[in-house]
Amino acid sequence: MAENTEGNQGFRPRGSQVVIALYVLVVAVTGLTGYLLGSIGPDGMRPVALFGLITLPPTPIGLAIYGVVTLGVGLGVALGLVVFVSRRYA
Repeated sequence: MAENTEGNQGFRPRGSQVVIALYVLVVAVTGLTGYLLGSIGPDGMRPVALFGLITLPPTPIGLAIYGVVTLGVGLGVALGLVVFVSRRYA
């Protein structure tokens, strides 16, 4: 007798779910690191320019925003290109 094992396999996330979860985790850790760096940072830190357009003060919130936006956009563009290429040429 063959048993139905569909319900017994448990939760198996798709690859895209894992990549998105890792993306969110890395961006969140970057924000936390920026916040910590801004709160205990060295004296004399200069303001940072977000993409050369917006100047952010070297405060905990300013550095957290800088890290999250910079890394989020950079990784987002890279992941977007990977998705585009994989769908186009797969």
